[in-house]
Amino acid sequence: MAAAARQPADPAPHIPVLLRPLLAAVAPVSGVWLDGTFGAGGYARGLLDAGAERVIGVDRDPSVFALAAEWASGYGDKLKLVQGVFSKLDTYCDAPLDGVVLDLGVSSMQLDQADRGFSFMKDGPLDMRMSGTGPSAADLVNTADESVLADILYQYGEERASRRIARQIVETRKTTPFETTADLVAVIQRCLPRPKPGQSHPATRSFQAIRIAVNDELGELVEGLLAAERALKPGGKLAVVTFHSIEDRIVKRFMQARSGGAGRANRYAPEITEEKSTFRLLSRRAVGADDDEIAQNPRARSAHLRVAERTGAPITDIDRAALGLPAIVTTGGM
Repeated sequence: MAAAARQPADPAPHIPVLLRPLLAAVAPVSGVWLDGTFGAGGYARGLLDAGAERVIGVDRDPSVFALAAEWASGYGDKLKLVQGVFSKLDTYCDAPLDGVVLDLGVSSMQLDQADRGFSFMKDGPLDMRMSGTGPSAADLVNTADESVLADILYQYGEERASRRIARQIVETRKTTPFETTADLVAVIQRCLPRPKPGQSHPATRSFQAIRIAVNDELGELVEGLLAAERALKPGGKLAVVTFHSIEDRIVKRFMQARSGGAGRANRYAPEITEEKSTFRLLSRRAVGADDDEIAQNPRARSAHLRVAERTGAPITDIDRAALGLPAIVTTGGM
């Protein structure tokens, strides 16, 4: 294969989290892989450098492909870029895949762009749309019922003050619609005590929750896991990096359920046997970052990696509710 080490240096500031343990867990890397969250291309490049014959890079954010133009052409036809959602990843490949990688959540590149509205640390339009289309975060907070907002903040952000914040949002928008991230931060800060040294920003959980709702991230995750199951060949690897407990719980339950480790949903349901399992766990526990990686990239502190290998068993129905996906009807979403 062509030596990828001669490719130009990455101009993007994004550092792929848990790349080394991911590559170690799926080694030896070969064949065709799909990176369902292409971003700055860190995982795609890592896979190509490690021996993948071809990588399909998928992202719903069209801006990432312009950023990749400086280096992507150096890989020639070994790298194919597709704008799309990873819930449909099985439609982007012509043949069964050797591996699928998903790096969930918002990227540091998106957080750094104030005009995207993802960051509570930068004032900008209250947007948060990864694809740039559909209802924005401003649309959601300005129109959703108070009870829906409270459920979103609690279920997607695990925000204990969800009802208080939702009530204040609705009261504020009666006279002043929300337009910027600073507008929303100000309301959240009025509802919560000032953080102590070392504690996270008061808006952290609320911004996470609203972003998840706007982009239907958890619904995408469930459908993406099922799409990966359909796309992988026997022996193909599924590697997923998560950054908060809700995502990790869904991935963990999916892999357990599909590997026969979840038992029965109820006493009347058939038990999943090893012969029927569509995946084999490559690690019983999630893999976290070591001290060296955390020192280099503090974002890695909350990251968890789970890896499983596709078996040759046929796919059966799955109980989506048992995966821990919160059931919320929103006026936002994609």
